[in-house]
Amino acid sequence: MSQALTAQSPNLLDIGRLVVCCADKPGIISAVSTFLHNQGANIVDLDQHSSGAPEGKFFLRLEFELKNLGTRKDAFVETFNERVAAGYEMQWALTRATEKLRVAIFVSKFDHALMELLWLASRGVLPIDIPMVVSNHDDLRAQVEGLGFNFEHIPVTAENKAVSEKATIELLEDKVDLIVLARYMQILSAEFVSHYTSRIINIHHSFLPAFAGADPYRQAYEKGVKLIGATSHYVTAQLDQGPIIEQEVVRVSHRLSVAELKHLGNDVERKVLARAVRWHAENRVIVDGNKTVVFTK
Repeated sequence: MSQALTAQSPNLLDIGRLVVCCADKPGIISAVSTFLHNQGANIVDLDQHSSGAPEGKFFLRLEFELKNLGTRKDAFVETFNERVAAGYEMQWALTRATEKLRVAIFVSKFDHALMELLWLASRGVLPIDIPMVVSNHDDLRAQVEGLGFNFEHIPVTAENKAVSEKATIELLEDKVDLIVLARYMQILSAEFVSHYTSRIINIHHSFLPAFAGADPYRQAYEKGVKLIGATSHYVTAQLDQGPIIEQEVVRVSHRLSVAELKHLGNDVERKVLARAVRWHAENRVIVDGNKTVVFTK
């Protein structure tokens, strides 16, 4: 079932998003939908997936309309947990469609992915707020501040890396819900990543797991590939090994130089990263170990 929801919808304040993960058992959808019916809610969108044997996990994302959800949310959460979630040992979350994630964007010197996110956010296409852009270089300050966003410069060197990460954590504390690495050319420490588990999204300029690490377009050129692409994934302590959210490829030929491959790749990168951020912000992504379940439109 499906119903279009837009920023102009008069009922958007009453739209809730429920995301569920639990062991697959009979009756889950019935239990959830019956509970919503008894609360006076109307389901306007629903998607579900079962991983099947041997994992036997069940994943659910639904949107519902419930009058005065803003004032009823706390009671809804408590009651749903007692009457439904506890019985199925669910991992679950409820958000309102009007809630925007606070996103810090990390960038170095490449601006294509950054500017795409700033442009889409400023026009309301991405349901996020961006309290700050953080960079280890000062090169993009004028561009960022010219668009009305806050720019924070935190230099990073081999000698001061631990100090700079500590300063960054202090800067972000209680101000952001998600970090997006828009071509941030620094490897985050395991300690830093542990502060934001499944809350750091990266764009890697290749079709992982191929060509991980540095200069993937040259690696692709030297390999003579016929496809290049980009991968957006959650960041873990293992470099470029986090759960993948979105990927895209574009066909290339032997006629293209490394520079031309990079130009094509930049376009793919910015689109892939923007989709991954939007899906995360709309609670469409559920992390399942080293994989994700993504409920796209």
